[in-house]
Order: sequence, then C-alpha cells, then structure tokens
Amino acid sequence: MVRSVLIASIAAVGLVMASSAVAGVIRFEASLSPANETPPVVGSNGTGFAIVLYDDVAHTLLVNAEWSGLTGTSTVAHMHCCTLLPTTAGVAVTPGTLPGFPVGLTSGSYMSAPINLTLASSFTAGFVNNFAGGSVANAEAAFITNVLNGAVYFNIHSTYAPGGEIRGTLRVPEPATLSLLVLGLLPLVRLRRRR
Repeated sequence: MVRSVLIASIAAVGLVMASSAVAGVIRFEASLSPANETPPVVGSNGTGFAIVLYDDVAHTLLVNAEWSGLTGTSTVAHMHCCTLLPTTAGVAVTPGTLPGFPVGLTSGSYMSAPINLTLASSFTAGFVNNFAGGSVANAEAAFITNVLNGAVYFNIHSTYAPGGEIRGTLRVPEPATLSLLVLGLLPLVRLRRRR
C-alpha cells in the first residue's frame, strides 16, 4: 500500500514537472517586505507575496500578487531591474504600473492578463536602452536572464512610501517541497521492505 502511494505521488509530481517543461513555464516568487526596500521603510507592517509565471513559448508573463498591512494605500506596482545589490533600480517591465493594478488599498490581490514580452510597450525605454542593447527583440532575454540571476525585484509603492513600501527579489523556488516529500517517504519504503 505504502509503495503504491509512493509511486502514485512520484508519478503525479513527474507529470506536473513534465507538463511545465513542455509548456515552457518558469515560476518566479518573491516575498515582499518593507525591510527589503532601500532604505528599509520604517513604520510599515506591510507584507506580501508575488508569483510571476514566464512562458517562453508564448513569450508572456502572468503576475499574481497579494499584500496586506500597508501603511499607505497602493499606488503602483512593477518589476525593477537590474541590480544584485540592495539598491534602487529602474523599472523594467510595464512602464507606469502593472496593467489594472488596484490603487487605494492597504491590502488586496492582483492577477494580470498576459503581458506580451514581444511588444515595446511592455518594457520601459530605459530598460531596453540600458540592458537590451536598444532592441526590443533582446528585451525579453535580458529581463529573464536578470530574473534568473536574482537581479529583478517586485515592488508595490504606496502613498506612505512613494518610492516603494514593500518589495522582494524574484527567484525560482527551490524544489524543497519535492525533496522533503521524497525524504519523508524513504523511511516508509525501507520499513515496507523489511516486512
């Protein structure tokens, strides 16, 4: 019984991973905090989480974010690039703000429509000129390379902190959950073999 559950669990994880690989989707995550701002935002209890899905076949980004506890009310949100240091970087994707991002909230959630990375309107001119060699055709690769290198952060700005109240660096989540599942099930498999 335990072995069949283990095999079914591993098969299900394998199917999910295989379908992601075929679709060309990469998931990036960021934990948002006022302590991540430069300088850290004093007096804010804001927290949040962002998930960005990149589809390298469709050349799109989907952005989901949830936040709460902002001292001010939300004004804009976007992704900044390109810095590995805890400094401020220019906006890279979605000049102004993410399309349809809700304003005037201390807590909320956001889910974007697909952001087409083949369009010039999806990037700021500063990003295209400074990091993509002046070419929109290079912008997608430059942006994703910087995300993979930990040089892109997601930022929510507010009336309390116009320069940004909460932010977090986008990263590929580690496969810790799968590793823990396998490690947790190994003793059960060993126990089953001894019987």
